[in-house]
Amino acid sequence: MKSLLSSILAATAFIATIGAFANAQEIKSQEQNYYKGYKVAPMDIPSTTKYTHEYVDILGSKMAYIDIGEGDPILFLHGQPTSSYLWRNVMPHLEGQGRLIAPDNIGFGKSDQPEMDYTFGDQYPYFEAFVKKLDLKNITLVVHDWGSGLGLHYARQHPDNIKGIVTMEALMAPLLPAKTWEDYPKHKAKFSKMIRSEDVGRKMVIEDNWFLKVAVPAAIVRPLDKAAHEEYLKPFPTEKSRIQVYQWPKELPINGEPAATEKVISAYNKWLEETEIPWLYLYATPGSQNPPEAADYWEKRAKNIQITYIGNGIHYVQEDQPYAIGRAIHDWYRRINK
Repeated sequence: MKSLLSSILAATAFIATIGAFANAQEIKSQEQNYYKGYKVAPMDIPSTTKYTHEYVDILGSKMAYIDIGEGDPILFLHGQPTSSYLWRNVMPHLEGQGRLIAPDNIGFGKSDQPEMDYTFGDQYPYFEAFVKKLDLKNITLVVHDWGSGLGLHYARQHPDNIKGIVTMEALMAPLLPAKTWEDYPKHKAKFSKMIRSEDVGRKMVIEDNWFLKVAVPAAIVRPLDKAAHEEYLKPFPTEKSRIQVYQWPKELPINGEPAATEKVISAYNKWLEETEIPWLYLYATPGSQNPPEAADYWEKRAKNIQITYIGNGIHYVQEDQPYAIGRAIHDWYRRINK
C-alpha cells in the first residue's frame, strides 16, 4: 500500500511539473513576437467563418461537412484534435476552382461521437464510407496531421480516383514510422511516452484536457485568438468526449507499435515514392512533422512533387499561414488543370 501511494504521489508531482512547463511554453509562444523585424506586418487571421455545415448519415452516425461549389472535388481533411474549422481561411482561395468539401472526422467537430476506441481502424471506415456516400470522383486531397493518414491510405488503395495531393504537417517519412524510440526526435519521444503511460497520459489528456488547452496553442506561432481557441475546445466539454483526442497520439507508429498504423504509413510512404500523381508538399519553419529536412527527403524521392515553403509555422500551420497555403494550392491546382 505504501509503495502504491508513493507511486501515485510521484505520478501526481510529475503531471504537475509537466503542466507547469506546458503552461510556461504556452505563455511564451503566445507573447513572444516571432515576426519582429519583418518588413511587412503579418495579416490578421480571422476567427470567424462564413461556412455552414451539412449532415450525412455514415455507418449509423451523423458526419458534418462543408460542401460548396461545383466541379471536381477538393477534399480538405483535418487531423488531431481539430475540425473543418481549421480550413476556414484556406478554402476561400480555392472557391471557383472546384467543389470544396471539408468533413469533420467522426468524433470531432460537429460530427457525432459514437462509442468506440477511435483507433485508426475504427475511424478509417467512416472516411471511406463518406467518400462513397457523396460519390466523390477525381479527388484532390488536401491533408494535415491524421487527415493525411486517412487520405493517403485511401489514395494508395484508390489511385485512379485521385487527381492530386496536397500535404502539410503530414504523418510520413522520414519521421514516421520510427523504427525505434531513438529514431524519433527526443522531445517528441518524451511526449509520446507520456501519452502512452496509462496513468499520466489519461490524466493529462482526458481529465485535464491538456491537448486542447495547451498543446494546440503552443503549436501555433501566432497568438491564437480566444474565439478560435474556444471553437476548438467546444466539441470536447467532458472526459467522455476526449477519448478520441487521447487515442490519436497513441496511434503514431513508434518502435513497432501500433503494428496496424506502422503497416499503413509504411505502405503509403512506399506508394508516394512510386506514384506520378501530382503532389504539392507544403512546409514551414521550424515545422514539426514536416521540417525543412523532410522536404529535402521527399524532393529526392518523389516523382511528381512540387515543394513550396509557406513561412513561419509549427504544426497547425493553417492558423499561422492560411494565405500562403491558399495561394500556393490555388496556383498549383490551376496548373495541374491545364
